Amino acid sequence: MTRIEFTVLKQTFSVLLHGEQLVQVFCEQQALPIDKQSPEIVQCAYEQGILQFDVTQLKQQQLGVSVDGATWQWLALPAPHSENKKSLIGLAALGFKVFKSAKVIKAALAGASVAGYAWLFSWPFALMLVACLVIHEYGHVRAMQYFNIKTKGIYLIPFVGGLAVSDDKITTRWQDVVISLMGPAFGLITSVLGVVLYYATNMEIFAGVAVLSALLNLFNLLPILPLDGGHVLKSISFSMKSWVGLTVCMAGVLFGLWISYIFGLMLLVFFLFIGSFEILFEWRARHASHLLPLDRYGQVFSAVMYILVAAGHIAVMMHFADSENVILSLPMKLLSS
Repeated sequence: MTRIEFTVLKQTFSVLLHGEQLVQVFCEQQALPIDKQSPEIVQCAYEQGILQFDVTQLKQQQLGVSVDGATWQWLALPAPHSENKKSLIGLAALGFKVFKSAKVIKAALAGASVAGYAWLFSWPFALMLVACLVIHEYGHVRAMQYFNIKTKGIYLIPFVGGLAVSDDKITTRWQDVVISLMGPAFGLITSVLGVVLYYATNMEIFAGVAVLSALLNLFNLLPILPLDGGHVLKSISFSMKSWVGLTVCMAGVLFGLWISYIFGLMLLVFFLFIGSFEILFEWRARHASHLLPLDRYGQVFSAVMYILVAAGHIAVMMHFADSENVILSLPMKLLSS
């Protein structure tokens, strides 16, 4: 993905290019609708006029720009970054792409997840857990579809959780925030629905679904990469300044290590190891990043959304904190320890 910026009438425009295609145009971080006049000409309307782009010379690393039908101006594109496709990371990415494209493996992983959780606990608990995971990941998928990001579907990983896999890369920090928060937000809907069904039927299994969903999604909101809360934290902090992002994200890693030590969560240490590499790559690519940052309003709004979703899950857990059922009151005891 290549990004090029230019200024017209004191307004800053950003154009995202992928290969020989124009993907998106932004005016002051606001996405503009794209209208393809022909295979060679792309047109965008903004408040003060119309921009046209000539993509015929993208192979020669040039993009034509015309404002309100004026003479074409040719902008030079930045030199493409060379990639070592033989590197271990490239091979791993290729292997993962083959893995995620196999529907048979997807079904096998789902079956293994249900069987594994049933072996550890019980069949009802396994089905509840998998249902909560699927709804959570479906929230991520729906958010990706909202931004027209192609998806490969949902993958359940035994004893780890779930994963919503996309085919495309995100282009803005705002997309990262929304996609990350939609999983816990859909989980909150599950929790509230469980509470409603519990009072409507007086069946404790629905209360169990509500509490389990709240606990899983609240854990996912921890400000630790690669969890959803870590992605929200990264998008907000790296939108301020790169050194602020690095400092805040590393503080999240230390917080995660403390949580791992207190509760003996060795799997979380593995997640933290992966998340540390993500922070490192983000820091190294900070000057060449194609992600449009959040403005001040976006930073505040993202933080408020995060707090509201987390507060909703905590409220569900607090609702059953005084329950005589040990299982229903356990999550709140863990949270208050």
